[in-house]
Amino acid sequence: MIGHEEAYERLSAQDRAFLVFEDRHTHMHLGGVAVFEAGPLATPDGGIAIDRLRAHIAASLHLVPRYRQRLAAVPMTGQPVWVDDDQFNLDYHVRHAALPRPGGEDELKCLVSRIVSQQLDRGKPLWELWAIEGLAGGRFALVVKTHHALADGISAFQFFGALLRLTPDAHVDLPRPWTPRPVPSGWTMLRDDVLRQVTAPIEAAATLLGQVRSTTALVRQVGHGIGSVLDLVTSGLRRPAETPLNRTIGPHRRFDWQRFRLGDVQAVRERLGGTINDVVLATVAGGIRGFLEDRGADPRQGEFRVIVPVSVRSEDERGRINNRASGWLATLPVGEPNVRKRYAAVRRTTRWLKATRQERAAEILGRAADLAIPGALSFAIRLVSFLAPYNLIVTNVPGPRVPLYLLGARMLAGFPLVPLFERQGVGVAILSYDDSLCLGINADWDLVPDVEELSEAMSDAFAELHAVAVQGALKVRRRSGPPLIE
Repeated sequence: MIGHEEAYERLSAQDRAFLVFEDRHTHMHLGGVAVFEAGPLATPDGGIAIDRLRAHIAASLHLVPRYRQRLAAVPMTGQPVWVDDDQFNLDYHVRHAALPRPGGEDELKCLVSRIVSQQLDRGKPLWELWAIEGLAGGRFALVVKTHHALADGISAFQFFGALLRLTPDAHVDLPRPWTPRPVPSGWTMLRDDVLRQVTAPIEAAATLLGQVRSTTALVRQVGHGIGSVLDLVTSGLRRPAETPLNRTIGPHRRFDWQRFRLGDVQAVRERLGGTINDVVLATVAGGIRGFLEDRGADPRQGEFRVIVPVSVRSEDERGRINNRASGWLATLPVGEPNVRKRYAAVRRTTRWLKATRQERAAEILGRAADLAIPGALSFAIRLVSFLAPYNLIVTNVPGPRVPLYLLGARMLAGFPLVPLFERQGVGVAILSYDDSLCLGINADWDLVPDVEELSEAMSDAFAELHAVAVQGALKVRRRSGPPLIE
């Protein structure tokens, strides 16, 4: 950022990576859908007060300044930067739609699938929010789309969370005045970029030496980091399992969801040990196994590997809208038919990943990429896409354990969405909220036309896991939450 009221901000290597990954088939937006009781937002004709919602969002934008910024490029180098959008129009970003009344979950899923199939316009701030009315029971939904270059899952939820309150307060604040800052000249941005390329390695070395107080500590830190990097690279060189889910994807999406009682999830964790994340990964492993078997595929062939994003956000970074995620490359035991053994295998894997701190490797590589020339970064990203060392992304976003309200309208559930990468036909995202664990499944339209069957397989897998943990036997009864829309 520079003075004289002119301003721009560089994208980190991780932010830029999501721009490089994106093409006409791989949309790099994340987000999700939340269902609400209408409450005070209901209008006499059965709709919702969209003008009040827009006014509330306008009053909250000062909390997330990135949502009024667009992409620009440094001349010659092409490096992307954030600049204030002097043509910002909230009506473009906050959209209003309706289902034929009374709309059920199937109709809502169909509309959400169409919305998330459309890429965001890179000429504008990279987000959209759709308000959908017409749901049965006087309910409505919000669909949020945020480009991954702008935010990771946790910080994107912070934007959405800025609109929500802990009490059913329907008061709408006045928006704060905002004046877009002028964009500096291309020459100024180019000069700064060249200087950064020259000084960044020196600054990085100085920072590292300043943080390490002794030679012994330096050797230990570098040694651990190199070990993590080598382990991650070695894992990535092994090809993952060949499955019907890992083929060339198209531009269209299907979105489905399941909701589990958080008390049931906690019961499994308490009886079998481990963490909620272990329960999630074991459920996904069982669901993928059942789905592959139903398709006539052998789940025992090859290593089924998943990326599990891990936040490396420090305390002083909390509240910032950016990408601060690393991740694990984990093998899921989809070939194991025994539910108890499958869960034990997941626990062993996550314990090992925590002990080796594999997430440090991706963070170290990300910091190194910040020092790389733009062409090298693009080449590395394309190489990773070609190698595709994983089958699936499974992300788990911790949410509040209490109900939240949007201008007095109670949020009933929220189902997150993770983008699909090249040759990745399915992505699974989980959000814990209130008394539920909400699971969202994003799938390629052509590779997984039966996404609802995959969703059911996830529900059945959790039912089996819960039965083994709580009842000690496979007395399977579905452990999903009650329907949101009846």
